[in-house]
Amino acid sequence: MKTLVIAVAGYNLAETGRMIEIARAARKYFNIIFASYGGQFEPMIEAEGFRLEKMEPRLTQEKLARLRVVLSGETLNTVGYLSAKELVPRVENEIQFFKDVDPAAVLTGWCLSVTISTRAAGVPFVNVLHSTSVREYYEAGLQSWPDRTDFGFVRWLFRNDEERMNRWVSRLILKLAAPVRAYNTVGPKYGLAKFKNFIDLIEGDHTLLADIPEWVNFSEVRPSLHYVGPLPARIDRPIPDEVASMPHDKPIVYFAMGSSGKPALVAEILAAFRDRPYRVIAPVKSHIEQVAVDVPQNVIVTGFLPAHRVNPMADISVIHGGQNTVMNACLSGTPIVGIGMHPEQQANLDACVRKGFAIRLNKKRAKASDVLAAIDRLLQDDDAKAAVETFREQLTEWDGPENAASFLKENFG
Repeated sequence: MKTLVIAVAGYNLAETGRMIEIARAARKYFNIIFASYGGQFEPMIEAEGFRLEKMEPRLTQEKLARLRVVLSGETLNTVGYLSAKELVPRVENEIQFFKDVDPAAVLTGWCLSVTISTRAAGVPFVNVLHSTSVREYYEAGLQSWPDRTDFGFVRWLFRNDEERMNRWVSRLILKLAAPVRAYNTVGPKYGLAKFKNFIDLIEGDHTLLADIPEWVNFSEVRPSLHYVGPLPARIDRPIPDEVASMPHDKPIVYFAMGSSGKPALVAEILAAFRDRPYRVIAPVKSHIEQVAVDVPQNVIVTGFLPAHRVNPMADISVIHGGQNTVMNACLSGTPIVGIGMHPEQQANLDACVRKGFAIRLNKKRAKASDVLAAIDRLLQDDDAKAAVETFREQLTEWDGPENAASFLKENFG
């Protein structure tokens, strides 16, 4: 049985869960080895019985804290995870690791050093992305202007023309080499050509798209892109009794901000739910541990919850727009109120807005009152409910983990 290496960002819940889903389906075809540099979600991998190679140098607490800031979109460069100095030992160690285990392929999402080491070692590189993170999305001019840099003078320059702003920033992403400067410093030492942009870096020999053609509706995609269907994490954990027994006498709101919520905003939204005519399930405990907030009686704040089981209880999802939370909301048939923390999450939410079942709020300007108004609007919007139900039915026709595993078997098994 051949070996498949899954290099995972163990500090990112959505990625870790997504890769575990693929690994569960692919373990009948491959000897699977996970590789990670650290993070609080590594134990989930070992709990599934998979071998976990704890790569060196390990991520320090300081670095993990920095990664949380980047994940929250609080830095100008939201993809600047590694410096050239950090890449050098990682790439060297990964190349040696690949020599030792001889993988048929390396699968990753956001363990970015493998974008260099796989190419340097001549190992097939497969990435798991989504339709909002590939070249076709930017060529179509669909990326919206980043909320963080949505300043008045910028809108004045573009005469407040949203479509023109989106086209401009989409073109910029395909031209901008700055985000790959570190990789272009290290890569040529291994004979690699320089990357033109960040998309050029992360697209593998093959790219698995964790969604379906109907989500963005590209007219055409390249042969190296392969739709496999949604890959939301199905991590079973106990559901607290107070959540499981929540009455449905009022609309239920599911409020989840993944690994990248902004604590102050999360706390503000929680407080605003007081006395509203709905009940709220809010697995946001980790975001408010350092923030003083008086949780209203109609809100249940918890730690991690199995979204695939809890989200379907709700009528509306209030989320940050990560791929995992978006697809879980869609599979649950809940219209979405979204606040993207960074451009990739904005893009995921924008795709849902275009399909008619979401409202995206500007991270820089959104207030809790805007969230409440959007919830109230969607609760009364029958068209939004019908649109998300249509998309839910389309999604359920795809078995993402099995499709990904089958692709890997056919190409590398």
